[in-house]
Amino acid sequence: MTTTERLVDVGASDDVPERGRLVVEIGGPTGPVTVGVFRFGGRLYAWENRCAHQGGPACQGRIVSRVRERLDDERRSLGLRFDEDVLHMVCPWHGFEYDVTTGRHPGRPDLALRSFPVAEDGGRIRVAV
Repeated sequence: MTTTERLVDVGASDDVPERGRLVVEIGGPTGPVTVGVFRFGGRLYAWENRCAHQGGPACQGRIVSRVRERLDDERRSLGLRFDEDVLHMVCPWHGFEYDVTTGRHPGRPDLALRSFPVAEDGGRIRVAV
């Protein structure tokens, strides 16, 4: 946290279950910002709810495991499967996906969501803005 950031209580720890989210609007130093808080693998991640593609509400779409194509030894498709070790959020405007743990688009890592420091203490979730 920098000296200009402040911690904002955004909710109870129970408000964000494993593989779940909480979307909140927080008053920041340059005006309000909407933030999505996600829990995956027992950790919290906080991202600005603004898609890097066209500004849509990236944190408010579906939450899905990453879809991977299975290939045989000759690189022929064996179909698709869900990878439960990687969780994505999907922007509802155009289907742009982001890894919940990195905030990056899986095929375009140069496109990423803005992150916020997030902490959990005493059963409460706090985001630094």
